[in-house]
Amino acid sequence: MNWLNSEAFTLFDQHIKWSDMIGNVIGLLGLALGWRRSIWTWPVQFVSGLVLFTAFATAHLSGSAGKQIVVMVVAAWGFWQWNRGRRQTQDGSIAVRFATWRERGALIGAAAVGTLAVGGLFTAFPTLSWDPWPDAYIFVGTVVAMYAQARGMVEFWFAWLLVDLVGVPLNFANGFAFSGFVYVIYGALVLWGLRDWWLRSRTAARPVPEGAPA
Repeated sequence: MNWLNSEAFTLFDQHIKWSDMIGNVIGLLGLALGWRRSIWTWPVQFVSGLVLFTAFATAHLSGSAGKQIVVMVVAAWGFWQWNRGRRQTQDGSIAVRFATWRERGALIGAAAVGTLAVGGLFTAFPTLSWDPWPDAYIFVGTVVAMYAQARGMVEFWFAWLLVDLVGVPLNFANGFAFSGFVYVIYGALVLWGLRDWWLRSRTAARPVPEGAPA
């Protein structure tokens, strides 16, 4: 499997690794499937996490590597959640909604506390990460985003946007140029996906007129 960490090609003076490219292309497909509310988004995200774990672990980016382990665990849980909730809408698709204010507060609180905890761990043990706080931010932000996605919350798209803001410069700085390029594409997909889920959540929340069939 050493070929995964070898150089595939050079783009704009940036050395692109096979693992970086393959893992992120698969991850991009997973995000697109999430936009379409396809349950296959979860197996695809699992495979992406497996490939990227190899890439980040060899670069000694423990936060990013650990994130991929969590990605795989949450992907399995998300598959179970969506499979269980497929009949929440009349057409058998996944129901999406906005989180309650209480849920939003819990997500923000978990993100803040988690980032402080993981960032503190990386700072105390510098060998775990080259960039402790950005690495911790991406790690925790990804977990929060995937949790919200598994629960069908529109806010998961906002969480991905916040992860992108730090993910792009961090990946370029640490030699994962393809990840940086893909994170830019993620940003565009996130905006489109946000619009789609937003509109669907409003349609689902619209009351049924009296006398109309349920």
